[in-house]
Amino acid sequence: MKITQLELLMVKPRWMFLKMHTDTGLIGYGEPIVEGHTHAVAATIKAFENYLIGQDPRRIEHHWQALYRGGFYRGGPVLTSAISGIEQAMWDILGKSLGVPVYQLLGGAVRDRFRIYSHLGGATAEELVANARQKLAGGFTTLKFSFDAPIRFMEPQAFIENCVHMFKSLREAVGKEVDIAIDFHGRFSPALAKRLIQALEPYYPLFIEEPCLPENVDTMVEIARSTTIPIATGERLFTKWGFRQVLEKQAVAIVQPDLCHAGGILEGKKIAAMAECYYMAVAPHNPLGPISLAAALQLDACIPNFLIQEQVTLGEGYLKEPFRMVDGCIAISEKPGLGIELDDEKVNALRYPGDWETPRVWDRQDGSVADW
Repeated sequence: MKITQLELLMVKPRWMFLKMHTDTGLIGYGEPIVEGHTHAVAATIKAFENYLIGQDPRRIEHHWQALYRGGFYRGGPVLTSAISGIEQAMWDILGKSLGVPVYQLLGGAVRDRFRIYSHLGGATAEELVANARQKLAGGFTTLKFSFDAPIRFMEPQAFIENCVHMFKSLREAVGKEVDIAIDFHGRFSPALAKRLIQALEPYYPLFIEEPCLPENVDTMVEIARSTTIPIATGERLFTKWGFRQVLEKQAVAIVQPDLCHAGGILEGKKIAAMAECYYMAVAPHNPLGPISLAAALQLDACIPNFLIQEQVTLGEGYLKEPFRMVDGCIAISEKPGLGIELDDEKVNALRYPGDWETPRVWDRQDGSVADW
């Protein structure tokens, strides 16, 4: 079997799908993307064609090593995101060629369903509560929200009290049986994050994601040691090497590799195995499309320390058979490969130039750049 073409589809709202074609007619799906840098990833995949065209796609680890190590410069979001989508597509082809799901090739399933969570929008407590009730009525049992940017290095007491009011109102509305996570999105300074985290402890967040930016692991350790709330991070870390210090220093309770950024499915399994040594849970990051979700579910099926899966779409309008949620979970699939098939007609109708940019955020008081 040989790879004959790497076809890229830039698809609304901000995604990019990969179709890896082979001389046998099998097509593998992947989702290589860095949000806001679509064309940079596309150019990297185009450059990889020099190596990949004519290769057997079933030699997954070999090709991963060749693409990652063979170019001298390693890592970073663009390179590893391009490799991630290619790697997903190769696993899809391998599974389809053997007639088995990817998770069967990675040790087999250890669970038969996957708990998922949904994002909440809302700038006020009232909006959050209204949105939460809609999500619960739709079948979700776990929710996550974030505080809007911009957030200054230090904020007045009223800011902290308003944030607590939002979470407290949400907790009172949904009760103690519903889990609620918070994404700080790296927008908070460590000092401000510690103040808010302490104030939120009585309301039992499931976890706090990216309480500060992840570059300084020792700072993350300090925050984690200051609270009983589980800390999570990982969406902006790439490959097992990017997670090494977070794991060794036990900076978090939950790691969140994104299989479209961190190196793909097998790299995600390696990260999960490393985390297992430190009794850490895995909650894969995924604010992307249905191929990303399908890849993440293959990982979720075969790792013992899976916690919960992020998602923003079950594939309606993209897949011929979207995923179905029952009691806040998606059931395991026995379909081969990633277990999905794109609806080409619907996907083609959603194609766009790939010009989505991450919105810039400015401090309201002095006009300086704020963290997104």
